[in-house]
Amino acid sequence: MAPKTNGIGVQVEDMRICVVMVGLPARGKSYIAQKAQRYLKWLSIPAKTFNVGNYRRNDAPQPSADFFDTNNAEGERKRRAAAEAAVADMLQWFKSGEGVVAILDATNSTKERRKWVLDKVKSEGIEVIFVESKCDEEELIMANIRDVKTTSPDYKGQDPEKAALDFRDRIRNYEKVYKSINEDGDEDDLTYLKIMNVGKQVIINRIRDYLQSRIVYYLMNLHIRPRSVWLSRHGESMLNIEGRIGGDAGLSHRGEEYARKLPDLVLESVGSDRPLTVWTSTLKRTIATARHLPKHYNQLQWKALDELDAGVCDGMTYQEIADMYPEDFQARDEDKYNYRYRGGESYRDVVIRLEPIIMELERSEDILIISHQAVIRCIYAYFMQKTQEESPWVPVPLHTLMKLTPRAYGTEVQTFKANIKAVSTWRGKGSTAKHEDPSPEGGV
Repeated sequence: MAPKTNGIGVQVEDMRICVVMVGLPARGKSYIAQKAQRYLKWLSIPAKTFNVGNYRRNDAPQPSADFFDTNNAEGERKRRAAAEAAVADMLQWFKSGEGVVAILDATNSTKERRKWVLDKVKSEGIEVIFVESKCDEEELIMANIRDVKTTSPDYKGQDPEKAALDFRDRIRNYEKVYKSINEDGDEDDLTYLKIMNVGKQVIINRIRDYLQSRIVYYLMNLHIRPRSVWLSRHGESMLNIEGRIGGDAGLSHRGEEYARKLPDLVLESVGSDRPLTVWTSTLKRTIATARHLPKHYNQLQWKALDELDAGVCDGMTYQEIADMYPEDFQARDEDKYNYRYRGGESYRDVVIRLEPIIMELERSEDILIISHQAVIRCIYAYFMQKTQEESPWVPVPLHTLMKLTPRAYGTEVQTFKANIKAVSTWRGKGSTAKHEDPSPEGGV
């Protein structure tokens, strides 16, 4: 039987880290916090975000800007209580043995608040990294305000324009007391990352070990400008029709039809005046699927986007695999994420080789990725926070374009169907899918 890997993404020993967000509202803190959690969990590093605003909403679900005035004693008391509750839950999460990286999502805009958090967390033997997002570009701030007023629970059901004005007033209340990290030169002993104007300048101070460096490197590559990512499998291939996995086959007649229809789907979803970069794998079927797209789209081929390597099973049907390697077939059903084909890869292996792709995605603008079922599943799992148990079974139908738009409080998904029939490559547990039924399901 092929070997399985363990469930731990990085051997972090007893390392525990608290990432403490810092900055004014509408600077992308929650966006960065959610991204960091998503990235770490995608790499199988136990991570969790503790959003102080969520705790505050228990007592003050939709407060006006006056609530955040430092002269408002009741508001100050409730906000302090929310911070204490969030930190207490976070420390309990670490004590339970579950936690490796916690992200404390709040403004933490004064030296006093940062010192309180630092003392509280370090007394439990947990390392602290402060991550500050600073931005003075009005266009970006307004884009974040528009995003927050439509997605934040604080303004749910409220008039958007009134919400925007109130949020502006909230920011002004925070500006009265805000102190940037080490602004006066007296926080030089802190470990911190300061991101200025969405990455135009980055300041790093006292980063100490591998896991801290990995977190910081990821965050350095983030930007908070609005953008989307489009995902599509290649058109139906000749091996898809035969029910065979892997290989480097060309497109079927229906696959060619999808390749010709794809520019229309992209135009419908992207628009005609929006620049787009197209990434494909190095395999024939993805390159052929992209060949009718507009010539002004820059196209790049990535080996990292090639399909999961099925090793000795490459080119076989699932029935042939079940007959020849029955123990392996069963083992893959039991733990599809960690099962590695003999001489090939597991889903976990695919995630590891996709990490540079994710890094490049995060620092890029609009990207269209044309790749393969397992690869699309892994990228989709990153954006949608799917678990290891879920991600290898996510339906990814052929002849369908997906648009993913990251927001401060999650990722929006839109689907554009070409309405061109294709075999179903879906394989449920225990089945030996023959790829005969043209249906909207999707499975390597």
